[in-house]
Amino acid sequence: MSNIPTIDTDILILGSGGAGLFAALHAHQANPNLDITIAVKGLLGKCGCTRMVQGGYNVALAQGDSVERHFMDTIEGGKWLSDQELAWTLVTKAVERIHELENELGCFFDRNPDGTIHQKAFAGQTFDRTVHKGDLTGIEIINRLAEQVWSRGIHRLEEHRAIELIHSKDKKALAGVLMLNMQTGQFVLVRAKAVLLATGGGPTMYKYHTPSGDKSCDGLAMALRAGLTLRDMEMVQFHPTGLLAGPGTRMTGTVLEEGLRGAGGYLLNGNKERFMGNYDSRNERATRDIVSRSINSEIRAGRATPNGGVYIQMSHLGPDNVRKQFKGMVERCADSGFDLANDLVEVVPTAHYMMGGLVFKKDCSTDLPGLFAAGEDTGGVHGANRLGGNGVANSTVFGGIAGETMAQWVSTQELRECDLDEVADSIRLHEEPLKKEAGDIELIRDALAECMWDDVGISRTKESLLRARKRLQELASQLKQMGVGNIQREYSNTWQDWMNLQNLILVSQAVVEAALSRENSRGAHYRDDFPEPGSLEESYYTAVNLDQNGLRIQNQPVQFTMIKPGQTILVES
Repeated sequence: MSNIPTIDTDILILGSGGAGLFAALHAHQANPNLDITIAVKGLLGKCGCTRMVQGGYNVALAQGDSVERHFMDTIEGGKWLSDQELAWTLVTKAVERIHELENELGCFFDRNPDGTIHQKAFAGQTFDRTVHKGDLTGIEIINRLAEQVWSRGIHRLEEHRAIELIHSKDKKALAGVLMLNMQTGQFVLVRAKAVLLATGGGPTMYKYHTPSGDKSCDGLAMALRAGLTLRDMEMVQFHPTGLLAGPGTRMTGTVLEEGLRGAGGYLLNGNKERFMGNYDSRNERATRDIVSRSINSEIRAGRATPNGGVYIQMSHLGPDNVRKQFKGMVERCADSGFDLANDLVEVVPTAHYMMGGLVFKKDCSTDLPGLFAAGEDTGGVHGANRLGGNGVANSTVFGGIAGETMAQWVSTQELRECDLDEVADSIRLHEEPLKKEAGDIELIRDALAECMWDDVGISRTKESLLRARKRLQELASQLKQMGVGNIQREYSNTWQDWMNLQNLILVSQAVVEAALSRENSRGAHYRDDFPEPGSLEESYYTAVNLDQNGLRIQNQPVQFTMIKPGQTILVES
């Protein structure tokens, strides 16, 4: 143990998406003398989900819109499962944050002819409030944030993977994080007065998924192992329009953004019939859960396209207009041999976002002193369904809050002594596969993807979920017995895959247990055997934690702190 390098810092931020970078900047702004360190699995500014955001950022700016209206859209879109204090924080702080992005950080968002910020239509909203930079909004935001971080002397641990949250010796608080230097293959212990969990969720356990392959629910898995509670884990959002490019390319599952439907794009089944009107009066502008489920129904009814999806059509809006308005999307399709502006393009629902995550408070603190959380690692903001455009708003809003809270917190804290037994146990677990004969990790990954897609996907039943529970137990056992061989530890993709799968299987098990517990259908969670939503007034959220006996689930009542179902905070004019 004495040979493990140790780094001390005031604030350790895990993740470099919108949440992590905003937290770093706001903490530095609050106290420039703080020692702040960002640890990221890849390269800062080049990985994470915020960079991949296409659509935009929801914020009430335009005349006729209001934060109250944004709040109601968020609560109703989330099927009344949201923590209302968190949702209100989101919609009110988003106004402040968008001005910060533009005026202080230098983001260039699209403009109207009169100079005001252009806001486009997104599904599930009663007002066009999505601020954007073409269809590459995430790149604009991350580039500007990364520039600011690089210029401020904030420390970076790039290609450093978080392995375990380490308690203090007295078990009363968080003392640090065990990291793996992926460049050398050696473990590093980072002690910190405050740690931000902002690794992002990323449901890559599904056959079709949008996040990059390095996303493996690391933060959620570490939180579970640390004894913390996750909520709403059954709520996995499927984006309705993932590119269906065939099995021979990793482009399959890549999102074709919501704005395509918001602008008037049509969805057609394999018979080239427009079908959304049969499921919802809003047609293609219904919320993501409804559109995904409708597409799934068409596929199950035998009206699929040749590759097993449906078509999206944009040509009726004018090819030149489509090329201008959706330059990034047109180019993305062209890279796979498709002409979005002129022809039909096959799409399929794709696992996109996890509404569930760590229970946290509006100041981003958690039940473990010293641990803070923001972004997709957290639960409670979105409820049963996230509105497109609320994700990047969530990351930046709560990332900034986390930075300010942590800066204040560390001013009264000292570094704590780490529980070295926890460190040793984690190292032992993660080195085990290096001592065992190599097996075929890809077989387990493929089996996991098929299991989650077939049995824990867009539609679920008790039978399918019990089948998934059994299969996941088998896969967990197989992985534990499987090694990667005596390979070099430096940049070992196989060893990393083993760790990824360990975390993905654990989080998948949490999803299954939460889905079994919810015997109704809300938002992203649909039970064929319990199709009704249940009483809105008696809404509950699922809470799962891990103890020595395995995963434990409880249903907790939703607290309607601001408004109850059937009410509105909108004032009639």
